Amino acid sequence: MNNKQESKKILALVSDLMFTVKITEAAKRNGMSVDYVKTDDDLLMRAKENPQLIIIDLNMNGAEPVKTIEKLKSNPDSKNISILSYVSHIQGDLKMMAQEAGADVVMARSALSQNLIQILKRHSGNLIA
Repeated sequence: MNNKQESKKILALVSDLMFTVKITEAAKRNGMSVDYVKTDDDLLMRAKENPQLIIIDLNMNGAEPVKTIEKLKSNPDSKNISILSYVSHIQGDLKMMAQEAGADVVMARSALSQNLIQILKRHSGNLIA
C-alpha cells in the first residue's frame, strides 16, 4: 500500500481560482497531479493516500488551516508529508502560527505565484529543467 514511486500527487486545500489554475499548470509541467479538497476533514482523510506535497491556502474560507496543519504533523501517518502554505504578505501573525503548527514552508502569495514551477520541480524529483 506504500506506493511512493507513483505518488507524485499533490493535495491542495485551495479555493482561489487563480491559484488552482497556476498550481494545476505547474504540477502538469512537473509530471504531477493535483487533487483539490474543499474541507479540512477531506484533506485529513486524503492525506492517508501519502501525497508528495500538501498545499494549503491559509486564507481558505470555511477552513481552519492552522489546526489542520497541527493535526497533519501530529499524526504519524502524515507527519512526514511536506506542507507548503501561503498567505497574504501582510499577515505576519498567521504566517508565524502556520510555521509553529509545523508547515514546512510558509510563503507570501506573490512569492508562491512567481516560484511555483521551481518549487514543484523540487518536490517532483524532476531536477532537469
